[in-house]
Amino acid sequence: MSTAPVLYSFRRCPYAMRARMALWVAGMTVTLREVKLAAKPPALLAASPKGTVPVLVLAGGSVIDQSLDIMRWALAQNDPEGWLARDDAPLIAANDGPFKHHLDRAKYPGRYEGDDGATDHRAAALALLAPLEARLADAPFLGGEARGFTDIALLPFIRQFAAIDPAWFAAQPLPRLQEWLDGLLASDLFAGIMPKFAPWQEGDAPVFLGPAPPRT
Repeated sequence: MSTAPVLYSFRRCPYAMRARMALWVAGMTVTLREVKLAAKPPALLAASPKGTVPVLVLAGGSVIDQSLDIMRWALAQNDPEGWLARDDAPLIAANDGPFKHHLDRAKYPGRYEGDDGATDHRAAALALLAPLEARLADAPFLGGEARGFTDIALLPFIRQFAAIDPAWFAAQPLPRLQEWLDGLLASDLFAGIMPKFAPWQEGDAPVFLGPAPPRT
């Protein structure tokens, strides 16, 4: 019987992406349960009533249901690239707070009551990327000479922002950030965590995601 943790995930969710990347780089294989957000499985809601992904259920039944906590847990088990030494909590908080606020309103215009319009939110999100561009003038990654926790925590959200209008994003004065984004998206790590799977249903055969076969 597999002892792999169970990860409830959604392929395109930026929070789930960063959790999957940390699990992958830590060398962990998980039993992946792809979730259809419009039809959340009862097992997900039983594990975490908040009903959002990612949710990691460990072999002993413990549940971790915040993406940054999943990342830190995985890397505490094994951190071969030293990601935890490059964990910039204030920068991640700015991403998960103000940047995500403007990203959502730029990406989904009209969804939020009383907003200032997609164009204004896009401009506000762009302004929050300027410090990242400046930081990348000193090193190829946000934490220094190698990719680390902060890079991976921010990557899926900046990817999402760039994808709203790729031609517009490519025209912005962010050459270092654009190179950083392109390099991480072209990595084997990102490719490894992005295969497509059908939504999981109770009784389905297990699907594993990770760099190594699951332990039995």
